[in-house]
Amino acid sequence: MVPNTAAIQAPRNTAAWMLFGVSFAHLLNDAMQTAVPSAFPLFQSTMHLTFTQIGWVAFVLNITASLLQPFIGYMSDRKPMPSLLPLGMIFSLVGVLGFAYAKTLWMILLSALFIGVGSSLLHPESSRVARLAAGARLGLAQSIFQVGGNTGQALAPLLVAFVLMPHGQQGFLWFTIAAVVGIVVQLVISRWYAGQLAAAHDKKKPATLSSDRQVRAFSPLFIAGTMTLLIILLFSKFIYIAGMTGFYSFYFIEQYHLPLSNAQLCLFALQFAGMLGTLLGGPLADRFGRKTMIWISIAGTAPFSLLLPYVSPGLALLLCCMIGLILMSGFSVIIVYAQELLPNHVGTISGLFFGLAFGMAGLGSVLLGWLTDTAGVQFTITLCSFLPLLGICALLLPHDSKLVAERKLIPTHDH
Repeated sequence: MVPNTAAIQAPRNTAAWMLFGVSFAHLLNDAMQTAVPSAFPLFQSTMHLTFTQIGWVAFVLNITASLLQPFIGYMSDRKPMPSLLPLGMIFSLVGVLGFAYAKTLWMILLSALFIGVGSSLLHPESSRVARLAAGARLGLAQSIFQVGGNTGQALAPLLVAFVLMPHGQQGFLWFTIAAVVGIVVQLVISRWYAGQLAAAHDKKKPATLSSDRQVRAFSPLFIAGTMTLLIILLFSKFIYIAGMTGFYSFYFIEQYHLPLSNAQLCLFALQFAGMLGTLLGGPLADRFGRKTMIWISIAGTAPFSLLLPYVSPGLALLLCCMIGLILMSGFSVIIVYAQELLPNHVGTISGLFFGLAFGMAGLGSVLLGWLTDTAGVQFTITLCSFLPLLGICALLLPHDSKLVAERKLIPTHDH
């Protein structure tokens, strides 16, 4: 039977360092990954790609992660695999090298595939490490892990503006430094993680094994209804983000007749504020309830997203800050909420939700690319502005106290 990671006790200072380590690795991974859509205007100018072709690049980048992550999460629940942590960074290293030297569309698609695989290998096991190091504050730990990714996403537009744009595609070679650093960090974390799993296995007593044969769980109907609501919320969030990260730069340039660097500053503001929102979301959910934070994080974005297409460049920068701060505060809370539904399937839930996030972003990018070629970038951005209104569906989620009341004991089987 797979060791119960929630029962593993580690020195708090070491566990804290490991938590910050996976957060830093998440930063490096997402900086490399988010640099790709941020660099779409560069690829369009140098390789004369259509918006539909750009959408396919985003699709390959995201759908790879979408398809692989639930499977990897499920396998890691059955047998934790610490070696996946550095392996993911190795795939990302190959991907950024490919982007640096790509001359054709198929080479860009192949490089995007490697980046997507690297991200798939990182998220499920890293999320398990974050939960292992969390102690009692699951929301805070998940937020710390997520804020690393959001910081990387925030840095990506600046890296594109000040590293890639001056050097062209060759600027992707700078990202190899991030990949190598990530490999080293993940090697250290994987050794600690493997040691904790081994120690937990050695300390497991027969009586404990017997008591683990019954765990608290929710009814299938309760889980299905709640998961459907969470997926709708993910749809609204990540299709909107796909529209912003992939196409808002084009809208900004067309609408305001300003250079790409100015547009990248707006995306940086969106992602940087999102980093702060992610950091605040988990602790606020621990204090005020997860349902409350989830519906505020999405529905609360709508007033700002609806205004964004109609304001001046300066106000657009401010609105991007507000959108990022509110919208990004809910993702880590959604993951913890889902993990509470299925507490023995942490890897599966992490893989499923990260996979859905990337898959929705990938499919959304293809659709939005086609829509932009057909109806124009202004129509696309305006349409996306209505997506956060789906956040009202969060009001139908069971209240946090209902989660406890709906639980019942059911038998489980050893793997």
